[in-house]
Amino acid sequence: MQKTICELFAGVGGFRLGFDRLESGWETTWFSQWEPGARTQWAHDCYVQHFGDSFDLNNEFHTGEDISTMDKQAIPDHTLLVGGFPCQDYSVAHTLSSSHGIEGKKGVLWWQIRDTIIAKKPPFCIFENVDRLLKSPAKQRGRDFGVILACLAKEGYSVEWRVVNAAQYGAAQRRRRTFIFAYRNDTIYGQKMADISADMIIKNGGLMAKAFPIQNMGRITETVIGGDIVDVSDNFAFAFETAGYMCKGRIYTAKVTEQEEEPITLGKILQKNVDDKFYITNEKMPKWTYLKGAKKIPRKTADGHEYTFSEGPIAFPDPWDRPGRTMLTSESTLNRSTHVVSDLETGRLRLLTPVEAERLQGFDDEWTNTGMPDRMRYFCMGNALVVPMITRMGRVLDMIIAEEK
Repeated sequence: MQKTICELFAGVGGFRLGFDRLESGWETTWFSQWEPGARTQWAHDCYVQHFGDSFDLNNEFHTGEDISTMDKQAIPDHTLLVGGFPCQDYSVAHTLSSSHGIEGKKGVLWWQIRDTIIAKKPPFCIFENVDRLLKSPAKQRGRDFGVILACLAKEGYSVEWRVVNAAQYGAAQRRRRTFIFAYRNDTIYGQKMADISADMIIKNGGLMAKAFPIQNMGRITETVIGGDIVDVSDNFAFAFETAGYMCKGRIYTAKVTEQEEEPITLGKILQKNVDDKFYITNEKMPKWTYLKGAKKIPRKTADGHEYTFSEGPIAFPDPWDRPGRTMLTSESTLNRSTHVVSDLETGRLRLLTPVEAERLQGFDDEWTNTGMPDRMRYFCMGNALVVPMITRMGRVLDMIIAEEK
């Protein structure tokens, strides 16, 4: 089996970089990256500067355009479909206008993945999303992930998933993300896993368990999901845990405790000789102190109900001896979530540099130094995934691919 990849919602190329680092022969045949409403497609341009552009089966270039306008049949064939798609409302619109019976709500990008799967039938898929995907929406917990699983089951795929805290597996950031591994049931791997118990797959037999070993596993709960996507959207709810497996519509899930590896601490990724522009000025220090501190604020709702908004203090500055917190797209702006560190040399408080933001995500230094402004370098890193986590999964997938025909 060839080692070919299609990368959707590619960002600045985290999935591709993670597989390239394996040096095991993976080739990306096509990618797509488009930021809605952006005048300049910074992430796409960064990707192209590193890897070059990709033409489709019509010998045309459409990688920097809205994926919903792309003819999925024109995407080159691939063994592995990957993508870090946004967490959105996955409920479906009640229309029968498509040949497949449903249409997702406009702008919801999961349906672009589903349409690609229908058109290209890749043997394997790896997707990334936020950890709250498993519990959304609040009024019908588990529905959104259920819609995704139902779509995959309908197309003949089984699924393994794990919520992974990157810092538990040697990374420099406490970033929790849901990783989804889907595979066609007619692959050798799919046939092999069908004969193994769900308990063993979740505990130590599946790709996720091998890539991210666990210490222990709680009790497995089960449910069955139907093939009517609209019905799933309207009625399905289930308490998904941090690990699980789905085969032919039967779902198994359990809470697992991650096996801890030595993380990279924040102090180890800090640069020296940092430019003055990253330091916090005396004028702005009171605002930073307020944002990072505990507070209780009286508030009133639109209908007049009074309540107290409260939040606890956050470390200020962020400690050197721990991995960084989850980095957001707002990193470096004046807000509570931005990292503030004590400089290694001067001891003065400052923001992270773009290079340090890249290190938090496991990218090469200066990866985003491709002409984009600093604010976009932080934005792209806040949107990115932790690259070493991809390499860990790729290492296991290499062994799986070796057994395929």
